[in-house]
Amino acid sequence: MKLITRDTDYSIRALIYIAQNNNRITSITELVKKLDTPRPFLRKILQILSNNNILESYKGKNGGFKLAKKPEEIYLLDLIEIFQGKFKINECLFKKKICPDQANCRLKYKLDEIEKLVEHKIKEINLQSLLAADKQ
Repeated sequence: MKLITRDTDYSIRALIYIAQNNNRITSITELVKKLDTPRPFLRKILQILSNNNILESYKGKNGGFKLAKKPEEIYLLDLIEIFQGKFKINECLFKKKICPDQANCRLKYKLDEIEKLVEHKIKEINLQSLLAADKQ
């Protein structure tokens, strides 16, 4: 199980880089060089962020991307849900079907507690906190 997928990871990297550049319009070419990632892959991620009002997109010769929100308004949990769907640690699947013992499962109860704790901690992480951690 991966808590953070590759798409979410690269979205965070791109957002941090854009925020560190005083939120000026940052070109896809600059981001590809800085993040050392394939252009089509990064373009797809940036378009998804733009479609979800995390980034603003600018076309043309001096086009690129900048933050559509303040860094303190961009949360890790939101990015996880954009790229990975609803945050879930345990899906209770048994042979690709919902487990028939889900209502009585003692393990599920414990995993649900852990999920709530992890989700609570993830809700505290925003882009601003990541930028501040970078300066320490």
